[in-house]
Amino acid sequence: MICDYKYLVDSFILQTKLRNLASMTISIEGEEEPVHKTIFMSDVVVTRKRNLFRNRKWNIVDVITLIWVLFVHFLRLFAPFTFTWGAFWAAFLFHVLCGMFCITLSYHRNLAHRSLKLPKWLEYTFAYFGVQAAQRDPIFWVSIHRTHHQNVDSDKDPHSPTYGFWFSHIGWLFDSGYIVEKGVRITFTYHVTFLVNSACHIWGNQVWNTGDLSKNNLYVF
Repeated sequence: MICDYKYLVDSFILQTKLRNLASMTISIEGEEEPVHKTIFMSDVVVTRKRNLFRNRKWNIVDVITLIWVLFVHFLRLFAPFTFTWGAFWAAFLFHVLCGMFCITLSYHRNLAHRSLKLPKWLEYTFAYFGVQAAQRDPIFWVSIHRTHHQNVDSDKDPHSPTYGFWFSHIGWLFDSGYIVEKGVRITFTYHVTFLVNSACHIWGNQVWNTGDLSKNNLYVF
């Protein structure tokens, strides 16, 4: 039986995940340091500093995630020594397919926001290649993103900029209690996606008064 992602992300299972994710963002005493300072070249105020390594509990999911992200970043170090134009264009094309189309268009616009409809065969194809971006499965990605919009820039936002740039950019991945060629393409796609969570809530222009910190940033695509 073929999986219907739209049904899954709107199902009771997803709603349960959303409630669990929201409840997991409740502050744990001793893990946050209250601060009141602005982020460099931004008017966003960091109100709570969440330490990524000290005074926190690590579980197996956090450890595996950290090892994986460090590993793909490590692979990038070999790129200058193994460079070929064929590998470069392969990485670029997979970034466009997996990152721009499958994460931005499929995971984000189609599945999370349901702002467009795709033919089922194309929806399944994009969802499959979206997994190749190594940002987890569609249900996990959509549940995190919908939780973000339900609690945008608040304590319950999974990657709130009020916890600081690095936490909102990538640190939240390693805190589930809060919530050689492949390395180049995957890490690039990682940070393009993560910049929407961090930079687009810190730097840029806000055309409309949306009541949150979201901004338009010319350099994030």
